[in-house]
Formats: sequence, C-alpha cells, structure tokens
Amino acid sequence: MMEKITSKLDKQKASWIKKASILSEALPYMRRYNGRTIVIKYGGHAMGDEGLAESFAHDIVLMKQVGMNPIVVHGGGPQIGRMLDRLKIESSFIDGLRVTDKATVEVVEMVLSGNINKSIVGAINGVGGHAVGLSGKDNNLVVAEPLRRTKKDPDSQIEQVLDLGFVGYPKRVNAEFLKVFRNTNIIPVIAPIALGEDGETYNINADTMAGALACAVKAERLLLLTDVAGVRDEEKNLLTNLSEEQTQALIEDGTIYGGMIPKVNTCVHAVEKGVGGAVILDGRVEHALLLELFTEHGVGTLIRK
Repeated sequence: MMEKITSKLDKQKASWIKKASILSEALPYMRRYNGRTIVIKYGGHAMGDEGLAESFAHDIVLMKQVGMNPIVVHGGGPQIGRMLDRLKIESSFIDGLRVTDKATVEVVEMVLSGNINKSIVGAINGVGGHAVGLSGKDNNLVVAEPLRRTKKDPDSQIEQVLDLGFVGYPKRVNAEFLKVFRNTNIIPVIAPIALGEDGETYNINADTMAGALACAVKAERLLLLTDVAGVRDEEKNLLTNLSEEQTQALIEDGTIYGGMIPKVNTCVHAVEKGVGGAVILDGRVEHALLLELFTEHGVGTLIRK
C-alpha cells in the first residue's frame, strides 16, 4: 500500500516539475510580449466546441495576466446561417461574403452582438477574466462604409458593380477608445457590426474587422484562428514563415487559393500598416494561442516584413 502511495506521489512530482519547466521555457516569450497588444480573430469550429471554447477563454485570461493586452474580435457565420434558416430568411453569397439585406442585417446583429458576443464574454469571465462585450457601434469604435465589389461580364467584358447590401468595410477606427482598456484588467470582445455615416447598420467580415483594429492600435500580433493549420505549399507542408513578397508569389502561382486569399491579404495589409506580424493558425488545436506566442516556432503561418 505504501509503495502505491509513493509511486503516485512520484508521478505527481514529475508532473509538477514538467509544468514548472514549461513555465520557465515560456518566460522569455512572456517578456517579449509584455505590454504589447495582441488582436485575435476568434471563429470557426473552435467557437462551436465547448472544450475548445473553454481552452480559448483560459488562454485569453492568461495572456492578460502576464501583461499582454488581448483584443478579441469574433465571427459567427454558421450561427447566423442557422438563425436565418429558422426564420426562413433566404441569403446568398458573393465571393464568400453574405449578401445582406435589411432583414438579414437585423438577424446578423442580433446573433453577433447578442448571443455569441455574450457567450464569449461569459466564458472569459467564468474562468477569472474581466471581459466586456462591444460592437463597432459602441462609442463609434468603427465607422463603416458600404463594401463595393465589381465583376466582369464574361461575354461583354464590362465590369458590373455587385450589390452586397449592408456589407461594410471599416472606414475609421477609434483607436483612442481601445487604448482605454490597455492599462485596466478589462478584455474587450468585439462583434463585427458598425454604423455607417448614413446611419445604417453594416455587417463586416470578422477577419477584416480584426485587421483594421490591429492596424489602428499598431498591434504586435494579429492572430487569425481558422479551421486549417495555416498556409501550405504544393506538397501540403505547413509554411511557418512568409514575407510579403513570398506570399504574393504563392497567390500568383496558385499555391494560395480560394478562401485563404482574403485571409492572407488581410495579414499582408496589416504588416504593411505597422502590425509586427500576422499569423494564420488552427483554432481547433487546444491552447493554440499559447503555443503560437510562447514557443520558439509557433504553430501557424507567420507573415511579416
């Protein structure tokens, strides 16, 4: 009996030593990011998985506790789709953007600024954090303008302006408002909804919103949580470090394609505007944020100058 107790204590001690060693290895990275702003776009399957959602909340709270300034921007496409189906409101997509009419934008705001935003705030507060839910409307955090897209008619080759309805693009960001949270224990959680100068409500792509906020506050890192590991080469190997030039070459040769192109372009735009680096990483990996920030090589694709 005594041998079993001793063996159990030895295993516990080994576990404690391992945890202490991990914390010691993470210390240089904690110092590197101390006082720095990190903008995180949270979405994809990570939001729908209860275990991953709790893991994400723990990571955000830890980041704040060790001196970082995390700003969370969230999406909610699948949840919006389900609510529109329940309400029997039809919607369509153009180039990955949901065409948003008056009825749809009301549902979008209800889902994003309501249930999703408050559930993330609740999860962070539930593990010891102090989160507050916002949208771009609060204190004119973001002023939007209508997003315009054009498409060439294959027959006439004439460019046509596509009507996306109330889909917006960040025109101005109130960076001073976000600085209010820097020296407090409050973590802002932001829904990608904003007012336009015309007084209308606009739905903004969450990646775009996160990128605009990161540029405005000159964040050290922009982290885009997705449902893929990052950018891969033709042999499907993960590319861990890319320059702006390398990224553009991969788009031109077709290695980067489809839905990854706008994410990569958001990252490139961010680093061009002064963000220290932008990372595309897999939100389905438990503690992906900590693995990216507190380890030497990270777990995603880093794009920087």
